[in-house]
Amino acid sequence: MTAPLVDPFHRAISYLRVSVTDRCDFRCVYCMSENMTFLPKKELLTLEELDRMCTAFIRMGVEKLRITGGEPLVRRDIMTFFHAMGRHLESGALRELTLTTNGSQLVRFADDLFAAGVRRVNISLDTLDEKKFADITRWGRLPQVLKGIDAAQKAGLRVKINTVALKGFNEDELFALVEWCAARDMDLTFIEVMPMGDIGNEDRLGQYWPLRELRATLGERYSLTDLAERSGGPARYVQLDETGQKIGFITPLTHNFCESCNRVRLTCTGELYMCLGQEDMADLRAPLRNHPGDDAPLEAAVRAAIARKPKGHDFDYSRQSVDGRMSRHMSHTGG
Repeated sequence: MTAPLVDPFHRAISYLRVSVTDRCDFRCVYCMSENMTFLPKKELLTLEELDRMCTAFIRMGVEKLRITGGEPLVRRDIMTFFHAMGRHLESGALRELTLTTNGSQLVRFADDLFAAGVRRVNISLDTLDEKKFADITRWGRLPQVLKGIDAAQKAGLRVKINTVALKGFNEDELFALVEWCAARDMDLTFIEVMPMGDIGNEDRLGQYWPLRELRATLGERYSLTDLAERSGGPARYVQLDETGQKIGFITPLTHNFCESCNRVRLTCTGELYMCLGQEDMADLRAPLRNHPGDDAPLEAAVRAAIARKPKGHDFDYSRQSVDGRMSRHMSHTGG
């Protein structure tokens, strides 16, 4: 059971994204419905079960663990889990423990995260306009997030801003966001909006802003140099020669980045999704709970799932329709 995890296309699986909750204190329009029905507590993995699950993956070769949600920091006692994972950083089995957050709770938790061994955080932020921020998050407050970013940097955490590119919403803020991040020494990654979840009247096709267009606009003001660098995820990076800052592009629609995919996603209920853009998943909660003193059935279930990992996703906007749409919300799979 010590053999590394390798999928049918000879990609080593070294990166696990773990959703610790489906709950969030925001209701971002591309992620959730405004009136979400959340899972009953008994269906969620306990913090102890999350520890056991992640430890099994680390034993099988996972070196990077990203904690997601929902909003991971709204889960009660979540820092207990972060500190528990810190032991794998100390042993050297885990190279990186990090999280994606909306930033709302970082004033409370930034110092504790650093103490647990977290060194980088990704913060989702799509606009610097307070009214637009309230509109797109429905429940969010921009000043609270900005204070969280301050707290994260003060604690010593490296901050990367993740911005979903939305046509007609934040197109006019492209340069303002770039300049704001440069002034604060923060990296910035733009993400194409993905067709996931039933979000009522939201027009995914109308929101879609291809990043090749965004990049071309960026090139009107800056000289862009492509970087070979990878951070373990799907982003491709450029450097703006004038500022020296790094800009990332995650383009699941205009460029299928699946050929180098090294990651899988675990939901807060123990479902393992081998691909964000496919519905196939494996139930890991059953072997975990049915064999409390034996990880062999869990590890066997993980290996069987990895053997089904597909070559890629089917997201496609090219035919003026949203093909490859996923019925589950982004918050269900953990971003």
